[in-house]
Order: sequence, then structure tokens, then C-alpha cells
Amino acid sequence: MKFQDLLAYRKSFDLAMNVFHLSKSFPKEETYSLTDQVRRSSRSVSANISEAYRKRLYPKHFISKLMDSDAENSETQTWLEFSLYCEYISKETFSELMSKSNEIGKLINYMIQNPEKFGSK
Repeated sequence: MKFQDLLAYRKSFDLAMNVFHLSKSFPKEETYSLTDQVRRSSRSVSANISEAYRKRLYPKHFISKLMDSDAENSETQTWLEFSLYCEYISKETFSELMSKSNEIGKLINYMIQNPEKFGSK
């Protein structure tokens, strides 16, 4: 299995791409703040999952990277909330993205609680 086959990776990558396309419509003055931050944190979720998978032979490292991924997922939720309150996204879009993010969080936490199912010893 490759890390790209992990459900958490696939769903987080999809969310990051949703965020990327959505954030293209954010105002120019947000380019180096909100836009950059929400893109960075959403992409970092997938990146940390891929790093964790490569460290799966070392349970503490595996779990640590997954916790980093979970933290980045939470950060993404915060930036999405700012996007909503700044009126850059609709409540419907916000709810849809938060639902996806919450699902990703559950998948990451499942991996954290069951590292042996992912090749950790």
C-alpha cells in the first residue's frame, strides 16, 4: 500500500484542493494572510499523513506526525471560520467544508488509536 491509498490522505487532499479553488475568489488584500494560511494548513494535513506513513515502523514518530496532521486540520477549520465571518464563503460552503474536515479528523484519530493497523509495531 502507498500513502496515497489511505482514505485520510485522499480525503484531506480533496479538501485541500477544494480550499485552493475556493480561495481563488478571496480578495487580493487577503493573499498573504488568510488565503495563504488556509491553503498552507489544508495542504499540510495531507503532507503530514504522508510523512507519518513513511515513519510507520516507529509508532511514536507515526503518532506524532498524525497529531501534527490533526492540528493542521484544526487550524484549517479556524481559517474557514474566519472566511465565513469575513463573508468570503457562504454558510452552506462552510458547513460542507467543516463536515469534510471533521470526517478527516475522525480518520486521523482512528489511525492514531490503531497504529498497528497501518504497519506500526
